[in-house]
Amino acid sequence: MPSDPGPDLARELRRRIGGEVRFDAGSRAAYSTDASNYRQVPLGVVIPRDTEDVVATVALCRKYAVPLTSRGGGTSLAGQTCNAGVILDHSKYCNRVLEIDGSRRLARVEPGCNLDALRHEAERRVGLTFGPDPATHNRATLGGMIGNNSCGVHSVLAQFYGPGPLTRHQVRALEVLTYDGQRLSVGPTSAAELDRIAAGTDRRGVLYRGMRDLRDRHAGVIRHGYPDIPRRVSGFNLDALLPEHGFHVAQALVGTEGTCVVVLGATVTLIDPRPERVLLVLGYSDVFSAGDQVPEILAHRPAPIGLEGFDGELVAYLRKKRLHTENLELLPEGGGWLLVEFGAERLVDAKESAERLMAELRRSSRSPAMRLLEDPAEARRLWQVREAGLGATALVPGMRRTHEGWEDAAVPPAVVGAYLREFRALLREFDYHTALYGHFGQGCIHCRIDFDLESAAGINQWLAFLERASDLVLKYGGSFSGEHGDGQSRGWLLPKLFGPELAGAFREFKRLWDPDGKLNPGKVVDPYGPDQHLREGPAARWPRPATYFALAEDGGSFSRAAARCVGVGACRRAGGGVMCPSYMVTREEHHSTRGRARLLFELMQGEVLRDGWREPAVREALDLCLACKGCKTECPVNVDMATYKAEFLSHYYHGRLRPRAAYATGLIHWWARLASPIAPLANALADTRPFSPALKWLAGFPPERTLPRFARPTLAAWFRRRARNAAAPAGRRVLLWPDTFTNYFRPEAGRAAVTVLERAGFAVELPSSPSSGSLCCGRPLYDWGMLDLAKRLWTRTLHALRPAIRDGIPIVGIEPSCVASFRDELPGLFPHDLDARALSRQVVLLSEFLETAGFVPPRLAAKALVHGHCHHRTVLGFAAEEALLRKLGLEYQLLDSGCCGMAGGFGFERKKYPLSVALAERVLLPAIRSAPAGTWLIADGFSCREQIRQLAGRETLHLAEVLDRALAATPVTRGGTP
Repeated sequence: MPSDPGPDLARELRRRIGGEVRFDAGSRAAYSTDASNYRQVPLGVVIPRDTEDVVATVALCRKYAVPLTSRGGGTSLAGQTCNAGVILDHSKYCNRVLEIDGSRRLARVEPGCNLDALRHEAERRVGLTFGPDPATHNRATLGGMIGNNSCGVHSVLAQFYGPGPLTRHQVRALEVLTYDGQRLSVGPTSAAELDRIAAGTDRRGVLYRGMRDLRDRHAGVIRHGYPDIPRRVSGFNLDALLPEHGFHVAQALVGTEGTCVVVLGATVTLIDPRPERVLLVLGYSDVFSAGDQVPEILAHRPAPIGLEGFDGELVAYLRKKRLHTENLELLPEGGGWLLVEFGAERLVDAKESAERLMAELRRSSRSPAMRLLEDPAEARRLWQVREAGLGATALVPGMRRTHEGWEDAAVPPAVVGAYLREFRALLREFDYHTALYGHFGQGCIHCRIDFDLESAAGINQWLAFLERASDLVLKYGGSFSGEHGDGQSRGWLLPKLFGPELAGAFREFKRLWDPDGKLNPGKVVDPYGPDQHLREGPAARWPRPATYFALAEDGGSFSRAAARCVGVGACRRAGGGVMCPSYMVTREEHHSTRGRARLLFELMQGEVLRDGWREPAVREALDLCLACKGCKTECPVNVDMATYKAEFLSHYYHGRLRPRAAYATGLIHWWARLASPIAPLANALADTRPFSPALKWLAGFPPERTLPRFARPTLAAWFRRRARNAAAPAGRRVLLWPDTFTNYFRPEAGRAAVTVLERAGFAVELPSSPSSGSLCCGRPLYDWGMLDLAKRLWTRTLHALRPAIRDGIPIVGIEPSCVASFRDELPGLFPHDLDARALSRQVVLLSEFLETAGFVPPRLAAKALVHGHCHHRTVLGFAAEEALLRKLGLEYQLLDSGCCGMAGGFGFERKKYPLSVALAERVLLPAIRSAPAGTWLIADGFSCREQIRQLAGRETLHLAEVLDRALAATPVTRGGTP
């Protein structure tokens, strides 16, 4: 074999399989880690299109003696899905729900099938669901859940109303492949069938005979050596091989974390969802008292379908991070809380169960504060608080960086309170800090702790803590993992938990299935040490290159900013919200925020990606980033990829020519100033052959696009002419920001905003530059990394607005992306400029300004679809916009359409046109087509309005225009009251 089998293996794989074979540096970097503390750069990545691709890949890995690791969503927290061989990513193509059988309550799926996809399909078709639902439900795959034996918030539902709380309990059968090429269908096995199979001389006979012998030799310790708790995920499920459990080979393989077989498909159990639900929220003086009452609540009948808990530290962290703070108002008084959910077929029954528990608790000596939420929207808000646990506990302001490493130990539910008291005392002894939250109804406690994993002394302290923490769990009869598995983090502790004989039986089981030791080596059995391959360990590099952006939240370090991603993969969801648009279409890891962050981290490390700021793999990954800023708010740790992209591109293109589209769209402010005086001629040329095709080619635009039309007169010219012909209105002064898009392309929205502000009692002015007249925030420049030019524009803007800044005059914007630039890019580029900081706070959207002013518009009878600009929804928030729409009395639907696909100049780039259209077709365009005739389309963003005009052939209204229509026939008194 060659010393480096990569090139030969990759060559043969490309010949043999129809899937994607990626042994390039960028792909290896993107898959170098998961959501754990660990990093191992793989040899390459294979993305199979079907089962036969998987079989061929395993055969070729065997030929070249290369290790192989199966991967689903890549969100493992114990290092299970990073390794040094070939990574097999099932999630892109092998992701179908193959069959749903309502009468037998079964579903058959491929390993890359998303959990939410299965649940939605099962509920839609037969009214059933899959029980376990981890917090990663919108990106977790069934193969990953099978590998990890996953659980989740509603595993209590599966425990009391289904076959059991763990994924193991839901699995009926598996299609598996061994490293040596044996394909098997495995499940429960009768005694007669076991004897028949074990008598065979083929590979299957050897396997079953070996498992039977292993079971018989270790039957005593298998029966009595496991902790008797609902959430024991540590170790292999050898108890599934006992006669009383039906020699269930599939369940024995669940939780082996890809170390024994490659899963090709699964048949799983479906259960009743108990769809009508209410949420009882209980408040206690502290989290320990909350834990004390868990047994009493579990004894209630009907049993709850969810029982979660969290402490006051979690709430404090949420407040520090300004995360879900409005939801915290729903909590009753306390310092520790339980969320008790009841479900039934009828809402009245679920409510009755909750009320009966409330009556019992009132009679209890430990009666908590209580609040019953019947409104599903309010319940969702509190579930967001609980599900924000990881986001709240990672990268807390003023606190050391937190890590996994002891995040999900489980104890019997009856002793949760006592265990938490001792665990908190142990944390204090080691001077560690964390919030406590988790599945209290099953004794599983989550936490991210501020371990020091970068220094030798810190790692030694961490290892000492792990020994003490594991002793504490053993004292209470618990398991070191109650949900996240063993992987590398806890594999080394298994002999301590199970004893040498049972731990030895795990090793025998692994070697029986994988005698060559090539499936996910170094995990669970014969594992690497917990201090090996640490991603941010002592060997990590933390260079501090000079940057344009201050990156204040990461200490001014681009390296630290690139390491901000903790890998939970919220950016890999298939839909909902804004983040991450390109991933929603391409389903490519390196088009997710996580994948891009991994590449930037590896760029700073310089091991796999060695070209620094000129690294082509990073440029390629960032090329399809639409700078939507969804990650800035929707990512649990607020990765700010739009900023990182702008920073990277500023260095990548330093001294280089950019693509033609960069100069066409990035410099749109200057092109608009040049074209505006000759707008009729410019528009005529843009519409006429041969000039139109030539202009598009020069600009790098796709031929399918039409060029935006320049307006005549501009907003500024209209305002000057109007001011000369009318007396200045009285009222409080307000400046209306004449952004480039409104001023030169869509002034009708600006004119409407002037009218609305004046009718609301304000005296409107337009700012201008003493030198050039027009001002610009430079929004399009960031997408191409033109940061020197952007800073010059900001300097001119600051100079022109300084009197207004000092006088505190409100500045109102109507283009969301431009207002977001004032809030985001301006303070990032000028962190020490007091005027810049003041201006950042002083510029507000029209809707924000009118809401603060108490403006009440006349009511308007109309139906509308509302599409929110990405920056509006993520950086600015949409609450003020919706408040005004409600006051208008509009019957409106706010689309969960994410990015429209135009994203400034993105949709005007020739090679990105297909993706731009695909993004619009995901939700936005179908909703427009299906809307009843006469439905208004409301969109504030210029790029969104242009995308809708070009792809749907429909005109849109800005909120200012909607308000103007409402005011047209209705007098409004000063102060905003009709």
